[in-house]
Formats: sequence, C-alpha cells, structure tokens
Amino acid sequence: MKVRKSLKSLKQKPGAQVIRRHGKTFVINKKTPRYKVRQG
Repeated sequence: MKVRKSLKSLKQKPGAQVIRRHGKTFVINKKTPRYKVRQG
C-alpha cells in the first residue's frame, strides 16, 4: 500500500471506494488492487 498526498486521480478509477478509518483516508480498489492507497 502506497502513501500519497493526492488521491484525486485514484478516486476516478473504475471500482474505487473511498473509506475513512481512524482519521486516515483509504482508497480500496477490488478490481485492480495495485491502486490501494492511504492518505494521512
């Protein structure tokens, strides 16, 4: 899982879900798991 400053480009990928946990923002993509990232 990568840590990124900006998640804007990854939110627009097909299959992306934006989730907030413990003050951190995650993007989880089940279709293409390499787009799994964290912010914060």
